[in-house]
Parts: sequence; C-alpha cells; structure tokens
Amino acid sequence: MLFRELNRGKCKTYLIACENTHKAALIDPVREKVDRYLATLAYYGCRLDAVIDTHTHADHRTASFELNGLTGAKVIMHRRAPAPHVDVHVEDGQRHTIGDVDLQVLYTPGHTPDSMSLYTGDRVLTGDTLLIRGTGRSDFAGGDPGEQFDSITQKLFCLPDETLVFPAHDYRGNTYSILGEEKRFNPRVSGRTREEYIELMNNLGLPLPDKIQEVLQPNQSALDDDRIAFPTLAKLNQVRQITPKEVQALLSASPPPLLLDVREPEEYEGELGHIPGSLLIPLKDLPARAAELEKCKERHIIAICRAGVRSTTAAALLTGLGFEQVSNLKGGMLDWNDQDLPVERGKLTA
Repeated sequence: MLFRELNRGKCKTYLIACENTHKAALIDPVREKVDRYLATLAYYGCRLDAVIDTHTHADHRTASFELNGLTGAKVIMHRRAPAPHVDVHVEDGQRHTIGDVDLQVLYTPGHTPDSMSLYTGDRVLTGDTLLIRGTGRSDFAGGDPGEQFDSITQKLFCLPDETLVFPAHDYRGNTYSILGEEKRFNPRVSGRTREEYIELMNNLGLPLPDKIQEVLQPNQSALDDDRIAFPTLAKLNQVRQITPKEVQALLSASPPPLLLDVREPEEYEGELGHIPGSLLIPLKDLPARAAELEKCKERHIIAICRAGVRSTTAAALLTGLGFEQVSNLKGGMLDWNDQDLPVERGKLTA
C-alpha cells in the first residue's frame, strides 16, 4: 500500500493507493490543492478511483466534487452526509476496496452526524473525531459530545493499541500517533467519564472557523453558485425543526402543510423516495422560483431534503423572503424512511 499525507499543513489529505493495481483514493481533499493531487497521482502513475470525505467539513471547501468532475472518481461519504451527488453512501462495518487495499468504515459521529473513520491494515484515519492529544469540537449543528465520547471509547479504542492514528487535522506539527498512547495520554479523554467529557466539550468556548459561512453550507449542498446567498448561521439556528412523526400528524390537518422537497431530481426519484404530495424545487433553483410559492404564503411550509441540512437552508431562505410559517423536517428523508413512514418512488412526471 502506498500511503502519503499530501498537504503538509493543518488540514490533512491522505493518498491511499494499491501498488498492484495503481488504483488510488484521496481522503479529505482540500479544494485549493487539486493541482497538487493530480500531479501526485501522475507522479506515482495512479488512477484516482475514489474521493472520500470523513465528514462534512466546516473549515475548508472539499475538493471531492471537483475531483469527481475531473477524473470520474466516485465520491464516498457516510449515509448521514447531507450533500447531493455522493456516489456511494457507506455505513458502519462496510468495506470498500481500492484495488487490493481494504478500507473498513467505522461510524464515529459526534463531531458531525456523518463523521466516520477508516481502518486499514495497521492504521486508522480518524477524521475530526479523534485528534493527536485532542478531539474534534462538537459544538457545530448536529454535533454531540456524548456520541463523540462513545465513538472514541467504544469504537476507536477497541482497535489494537499499536494502531497508527492519522487525523484529518493537526495544529501542533504532528504527523501521526499511536492509539495506545492516545488512550493513556489524550487529555480530553483519558481518565474522564462520559459526563465529564460532555461538560468539558460544552464549555470550550472556541471561536468559529474564519471561513465557516463560505465553507460549510456549500459543502453541505455541493453548490458553488452566486445565485444562492446562503443564510447566516444565526438565521439557520432559528429555523423550527419538526420530527417525522410530527409532520405525519400535520398532514391530516385542513389545509395540510405544503411539503417542499429541495433535493435534486435524481434524489427525489431515488432510493429514499419522496413523501406523497410533496413539491420538488431543488435548492439551487429556490431563489428564482420562490414566486411560485406566493399563493401558499399563508400555509405552513415544511422543507425537506436528505438529512435535514439543505432544507434548513431552504427554510431560512424562505423566511428571509417573508414566508412566516416555515419549518424543517428534522433528519430529512433518512429519518422518514427509518421510521417506515409512507414514501413514493419512481420517475418524475412532466
């Protein structure tokens, strides 16, 4: 196996390649480094087979979708990833091969709901779940310090002590650690109970990343479009979230709410299906097509997407345009399907 860290900075991108087949994967690629990645692949004579994000990043734009367009490599993320245009969604315990290299997915939420780690051979790529003598923050939307503690102690710390640890970020010039040392010496986790860890993480008081507004929502939506003026995080946090069961109960009201699905057409028609009677207006088209909803301005509008993230953006956009009764389906079509609520599947009709 060929293994290299390519950025040599605080954000880490890893190249994993099979030396027999020359197939390669890039893990957590940074958009500004695309030329370097392509040059490195050419230098080693490798063909990019997959680009994998261990989670939805908040401090840099992902290069995954650009690399997909340039090379045809598959975009791989966890099932809980909110972005469209992901070719392969993976879950805990699944394996993905890059030539003869076997990558095992470990679902390690807490930093984000879609956080995962990748275990291969003698090493584990921990994303922003476990860092070297630290852990990733858990105060972004969807973060959960209790889940993160469980991910670290019940999933990662169950690997052999000699496992090498390669995180997605490091701020102290480290290149890797050893899992047994993190168990003993990581000051965030070692010797702490779950409750103590939650208390610690809830009171870190860290400033938000400098470019979070320009980075997080485009990464969540895979949109790079000047037509979308993304709402501020404060406005996103004001969006009312309602559960699938609550939405199902509201559908019997008179009049029922308008269900606004903001996914891409292929998602609306895809494996998760759509809620019967829902109206499809993709997020990228919503600002231009919002006038179509004017006649429904007095109705309750519920925005829907894959994981409840893009639809939160849609709900905030509509609120900013003067729609007063807008809510978001919490957990999106993932949670709707997990609760076995009614869906339709099939092609859109003209």
